[in-house]
Amino acid sequence: MRIMDIELVIFMFMLTVMSLYFNFAISLYGVVAKVNLVKKLIALTILQDTINIFTVLVGYRLLRPGLTLQPPVVIDLNPTPEVIKEFVTRSVDPLPQAFVLTAVVIGLAVTLFLTTIVLHVSRHFKTVNVDEIGRLKRGYIHEEAV
Repeated sequence: MRIMDIELVIFMFMLTVMSLYFNFAISLYGVVAKVNLVKKLIALTILQDTINIFTVLVGYRLLRPGLTLQPPVVIDLNPTPEVIKEFVTRSVDPLPQAFVLTAVVIGLAVTLFLTTIVLHVSRHFKTVNVDEIGRLKRGYIHEEAV
């Protein structure tokens, strides 16, 4: 692999990391600052996906000069220590990928649960605006107290 190709890969990796930071900031802003529950839910989903991609990048092995791009497959039934060392050098860490797979499943369940809650809240209060829901709740509490 040529040096220019490696520099391009490093540039693309850094661009991906920077875009993930930007995505993280925007989604965090959406979760904290938006008053619409649907927008908060969308921002929370984007935040979850961004964190999953960050986790996958933790296990990414950045290209180095002299490292050939091949899938890390051991084809010998009795591998030598050199073959095992080469396998460990080329392979990615599978633990972050397993964490992300678990997080995707849990995230789907949480998203469905929150969607159900938002749907019930919107049917009950006839709005998805958090400020207006709070005002309506204070009105209900005041009516019950009087």
